[in-house]
Amino acid sequence: MAERSGTRSLRVLVAGGGVAGQALAFWLARGGHRVTVVERFPALRATGAQVDLRGQGIEAVKRMGLLDAVRGKLVDEAGVAFVNVRGKAKATIMANTSGKGRQTLTSEYEIMRGDLVRILHDATKDDAEYVFGKSVDGFEQDEHKVVAHFSDASSGEFDLLVGADGQGSRIRRAVLPAGFDPYWRVGIHMAYWFVPRIASDGNIRDTCMVPGGRQIMRRSHNPTETQVYFVLREESEEASAIHGAPVERQQEFWADRFRDAGWQTERFIEGLKTSPFFYSQEIVQVRTDTWSKGRVVLAGDAAHCASPYSGMGVSGGLVGAHVLAGEINRHPGDLPTALANYDSVLRPFVNEIQGEVNPRLLRLGMPMTQRAIDAFQATTALACFLRIPDLVARLSKEDRGGNWRLPDNPAPIGAA
Repeated sequence: MAERSGTRSLRVLVAGGGVAGQALAFWLARGGHRVTVVERFPALRATGAQVDLRGQGIEAVKRMGLLDAVRGKLVDEAGVAFVNVRGKAKATIMANTSGKGRQTLTSEYEIMRGDLVRILHDATKDDAEYVFGKSVDGFEQDEHKVVAHFSDASSGEFDLLVGADGQGSRIRRAVLPAGFDPYWRVGIHMAYWFVPRIASDGNIRDTCMVPGGRQIMRRSHNPTETQVYFVLREESEEASAIHGAPVERQQEFWADRFRDAGWQTERFIEGLKTSPFFYSQEIVQVRTDTWSKGRVVLAGDAAHCASPYSGMGVSGGLVGAHVLAGEINRHPGDLPTALANYDSVLRPFVNEIQGEVNPRLLRLGMPMTQRAIDAFQATTALACFLRIPDLVARLSKEDRGGNWRLPDNPAPIGAA
């Protein structure tokens, strides 16, 4: 194997070219390793809805030297309004832009997933090999190597295989014991897509609650497009199974569940027909006792998806990549130690961000009756009148993720 700066250079295969996979490639390449990223989509998957950076995730991007690039692509979202079915705001919680304390429902760093993916790709494309339209269909390993088998019938030998292939990770199934269910479910489902922006779509995210445990959200990310979110509180086999159905069937499901919801629902359902983007998912967390097996390790949502309601999904992926790369770069000749350290160092942080998701509070925020909706809005309106959300955010000593601190940089920024 090649040597670089006196350290062992590993051949690393990263399955998945999303946020976590690319962040890992960034730091591993700067550690002197030969990194190949395979992505099953035919091109960079620079799509998706709005995401946010919080706490340690902001610090992780800053350590990469990419914070200015992120700032240049931020979405203008000033806060969150809770509106009734006539569109009247009953309460509004503004973003905490003080730079101190805790982020509110809207982060100071809101960005489209596609823009973040492109920023990471621009920072890694010259130092790592990217292969699109290809996936890892299987692998076998021994104490010396892991052999990956790809969807095009080819194969390759590597020192390490990283499964950064998301919430539904195929790599994870081969790492965990047969029959193990990694998903912690909260009985909530979500779909989101884009519709044309209209004059009344402002820079405040609107959230409308309707009876039946349903929530409609609208947020706008550029002058021509608005994001729509339908959120459903339902524990049924049909709801859990719909996310694997053909897209047309998924769209029918969401239209049927929300057709009578009022507010701007008719506009949003009509926009489904021409939306350039649509995604349907069950809100889950990925919880496992181990993130590695031999020379195979999991990263990002494949290892520890915290769910959108944690507010730390993207930040968790960035932080996890930072920790994993750091341990590999420090122990390139002793992968068992590197992967064991990755688990022990990151696990407290993951436990913290996953613990932010409280099923009881989620259900409270998705009332089943109009009476409960009225009570929620009245309570929230009073809290906003008293400036409680703003004061709590500014006076909090720590953001989500607690007082866990990001370890030292995995590699010098200029090392690639």
